[in-house]
Amino acid sequence: MNLEAFVLGSGGMMPLPQRSLTSVLLRREGELFLFDGGEGTQVSIRRLNLRWKKITAIFVSHMHADHVTGLPGILMLSSQVDREEPLYIFGPPRIAEYIEQSRRVLDMYINYEIVVREFTGPEVLWNGDGFSIRSFPLRHTKPCYGYALEEAPRPGAFHPEAALALGVPRGPLWSTLQGGTPVTLADGRIVQPDEVMGAPRSGRKFSYVTDSLYFPEISREVAGSDLLICEGMFEAALVASAAEKKHMTADQAARIARDAGGVRKLGLIHYSPRYTERDLKRLHEEARAIFPETVLTRDRMAFPIEYVD
Repeated sequence: MNLEAFVLGSGGMMPLPQRSLTSVLLRREGELFLFDGGEGTQVSIRRLNLRWKKITAIFVSHMHADHVTGLPGILMLSSQVDREEPLYIFGPPRIAEYIEQSRRVLDMYINYEIVVREFTGPEVLWNGDGFSIRSFPLRHTKPCYGYALEEAPRPGAFHPEAALALGVPRGPLWSTLQGGTPVTLADGRIVQPDEVMGAPRSGRKFSYVTDSLYFPEISREVAGSDLLICEGMFEAALVASAAEKKHMTADQAARIARDAGGVRKLGLIHYSPRYTERDLKRLHEEARAIFPETVLTRDRMAFPIEYVD
C-alpha cells in the first residue's frame, strides 16, 4: 500500500519566486490529505500532476495567512472536476468563518459539499481503513496544532511451510488464518493464526509540525514517525528571535526528532524568507549535527514512506 508525502510549499511568512508557502500533501493508496494550504499550493499540485479531485480532507494548523491563503483557490478548483464526495476541512476556531466568508465575498461557485469541523484540543479527527489522523497542541501566537497519521499494526508474515506442516491445505483456510481467525481441519484439530504467522509488524507514521515554540513534549507526539515534517524557520544564532515569535530553529527541530525515538527521517520546512537557497545550508548543517537523517525540503519534493519490515 503506497504512502508518500509531497511538499507543495516550504516557505514561511511570504512567498518567494522559488518558494511557495507551507503546504504538504499526503497520498495514501490514491486518497489525498492536505496539511495547510499556503499561497502557491495550486501551482505545485498542478506541476506535480496530482489529482486535486481526490483530496479527501484538509487539516489546517492555525489561522495565519501564510497557511490558509491557498485554500479559496483549492475550493474553487474542486468545482471544475465534477467532484461528488464531500470535502472535509479540520482546523482551530475561526476556520469555519474563514471558509464561509471566502465563499460569500468571492461569490464562489461550489457544486459539492464542504464539511468544516473546528476543534480545540488533541483529538482523533479521522478514522480510515487501517489508519487514523489525530491532532496535538503546539504553542504559537494563535491556537495551533500538529497532526499525525498513524497506521494500525499489520499482521505478521504468513509462513506457508508451517501451515503445510500442520496439515492445513492450500486454499481458503490459508486466507482465514491470515485474517486472524482459527480454522478447524477435517480431523477436528484447530489451528491458531499464531501457529503460522509471525509477530505483528508495525504500520507507518507521518507527523506534521509547524509554527510553534520549541517544547520537549512535541517529541512524545511524533515518536516513531517514519517521516517528520517540522519547521526549522531560523538558524541557532536567532534562537531568541525565534522564541519571541514562537517559532523554532532548525537545531530545535532536530532535537525533537532525536529525542522522540524511532524517527527515521526529518524534513525541515517553513523557512524564513531571509534565507536564500544557499543560506539554507546553514540550517541543514545545524540540524544534521544533532539528527543526521535530516533533509531540507524544497517545493515539489516527494518522500515515499516505506514499511520498515
